[in-house]
Amino acid sequence: MVKFWIRLLTAVLILFACLGTGAVEVAGVKLDDGTEVAGSKLVLNGAGIRYKAVFKVYVAGLYLSRKADTLEAVTAAPGPKRIRVTMLRDIDSAELGKLFSRGMQDNMDKSVFSKLIPGVLRMSNIFSEIKKLNTGDTFTVDWVPGSGTVLTVKGKVQGEPFKEPEFFNALMSIWLGHSPADWQLKEQLLGQKT
Repeated sequence: MVKFWIRLLTAVLILFACLGTGAVEVAGVKLDDGTEVAGSKLVLNGAGIRYKAVFKVYVAGLYLSRKADTLEAVTAAPGPKRIRVTMLRDIDSAELGKLFSRGMQDNMDKSVFSKLIPGVLRMSNIFSEIKKLNTGDTFTVDWVPGSGTVLTVKGKVQGEPFKEPEFFNALMSIWLGHSPADWQLKEQLLGQKT
């Protein structure tokens, strides 16, 4: 009888361990509920799917040091930050770079955007050189205080960090600004909708 209870307890503990793996699945893409950037632990603030018409384009997950439900709270959150994007379809990387540039421009005052043009051009060049992102490919955009914005595509860091804090905030506005790429994704990244 004791062996039965030990086996039952072991099975229950294994079940709870499996349930507590800390991963969220969105459209078949697993996102850990936490990650580490520059030695700081971050939590998954929210995750969702970017749609273009009826087509699924990518899954995005936003990681912060603490939960935030507005763009202002995201940009004010201390420490490193990360947005992770996993492609759900093949896409021309140069086109994606242009869409990011347009997304920043749509969410910023022209005078502020004009100051970021060198960084925007550099980011567009990075994506142009990559040529194509395939289904399952991942890239991350990290804000690392003291270093800048680090772009990592397919596991490889792309050049030197973008030094200006405004550049990372401008990138965040693509998804979280007043004219986001996808309103539903904005709500999901801000933890307002699942």
